[in-house]
Amino acid sequence: MRKLKELFLLDPEITFLNHGSFGATPRPVFKVYQDWQRELEMQPVEFLFRRESDLLANTRQSLATFINCVANDIVFFSNTTTALNMVIRSLDLQPGDEVLTTNHEYGAMYRAWNFISAKTGAHLIQAHIRFPLPSDDGLIESFWDSVTPRTRVIFISHITSETALILPVKEICHRARQAGIITIIDAAHTIGQIPLDLTDLDPDFYASNCHKWLCAPKGSAFLYARKGIQSMLEPLVVSWGYDAVEPRASTFLDHHEWQGTRDISAFLSVPAAIQFQQDHDWEAVIKQCHTLAVETRQRINAITGLPEISPSDRFAQMFSSFLPELDADQLKHDLYQQYKIEVPIIRWNGQPLIRVSIQGYNDKNDTNKLIEALEHLLPT
Repeated sequence: MRKLKELFLLDPEITFLNHGSFGATPRPVFKVYQDWQRELEMQPVEFLFRRESDLLANTRQSLATFINCVANDIVFFSNTTTALNMVIRSLDLQPGDEVLTTNHEYGAMYRAWNFISAKTGAHLIQAHIRFPLPSDDGLIESFWDSVTPRTRVIFISHITSETALILPVKEICHRARQAGIITIIDAAHTIGQIPLDLTDLDPDFYASNCHKWLCAPKGSAFLYARKGIQSMLEPLVVSWGYDAVEPRASTFLDHHEWQGTRDISAFLSVPAAIQFQQDHDWEAVIKQCHTLAVETRQRINAITGLPEISPSDRFAQMFSSFLPELDADQLKHDLYQQYKIEVPIIRWNGQPLIRVSIQGYNDKNDTNKLIEALEHLLPT
């Protein structure tokens, strides 16, 4: 893993344990990204007017092969939040309708749902996933207890942002389909961190960031929409693809792919990110990262004396641990200013947490520094 560290552009003076927030791009992938930008600037009209559609089609096919879905069922967005906002704003929610989610979702998405609820009169219902975590079957049944005849949508993370839990979305999607409930999956942390087979998962809508764990450049994400339900989506930006003069095979792409002038270089670099991970046996890298994550979590819990948030098979390369009562902002400040460690310290439902990401460029030297710092900074 030490060899991989040299392939990333991260500041060597910083112990970077926060891949989960914005990712990090390897040097070879970043070069491809810059090459695309230079090519665009050499002849912008040729690139954006004559070539863009074919370039994006090739890129979608590469991504679709990687995640096992039909290429015309995915479209690129700059981030998961934007993609999910488009889906949320397209829903025909009525007063009294219910959207079922959990108490582990990303804060920006709660805000998006509250915005839509205020406009439509729908209600956002949070099913509480408590600790210690039950088995998958128990979690699903507990979650399903909150489904009512008014439930129209299930919105759930594949991997939760703050608590880093892998949730059983496949089973929830299949059960929701049988009940006629729309499923929207926030998978910002999924692609590149755990294996992804969208045909097997079979959600209605699924959005993920390529610039996080897949290590593509910033501003590359995708939305998958099941073919039979694509027509319900309204474009965030109405442009030339709407009532297209020369319609393509997919109205979904016509409506959502062309949003006006933008730099698509990050999208076009996604195949290079996929290739980079394949070239470096990323399946083995993920296993090494998980092993180091499990060990590091055990060491943190030994310092705090607090229980584990979840079994080790409920997280991949990113985990969260409870911290004793403290000033979370102050601890984060001290870790960075005194020890040059970049790691999130947050409050989740009033409980201080540390969320640690282990990527291929991390090694035990990094986690040793974190443990040493926590031994000095945490209250005894």
